[in-house]
Amino acid sequence: MQITNTSTSSQRSRILARLNEGPATTMELMSELNIMRPGARINELRSEGHDIRTHLQDVLDPWGRPHTRVALYYLPTETEEVA
Repeated sequence: MQITNTSTSSQRSRILARLNEGPATTMELMSELNIMRPGARINELRSEGHDIRTHLQDVLDPWGRPHTRVALYYLPTETEEVA
C-alpha cells in the first residue's frame, strides 16, 4: 500500500483495506491513510456496491479538542447482515 499515492482509486483501496481491519473515523482515515476527503471516497465505494455503514459519534482530536458527529465507518458483521 503506497500512502503517498493520492489517486482516488488508491485512496479507495486503502480505505477498504483499513475497514477490513476494523472501524475507522474520518479523522483516522485522514491521518493514517493520507486521505483528505474520506467521505467522498466512502460515497464512491458505496456507489460501487460496498456496504459501508456509518455511526456518528463525538470524539477528541489528537490535541484534545472535541468534535461532534464525526463519522465512524465500518463494514457490517455477519450478525448485522442477517438482521
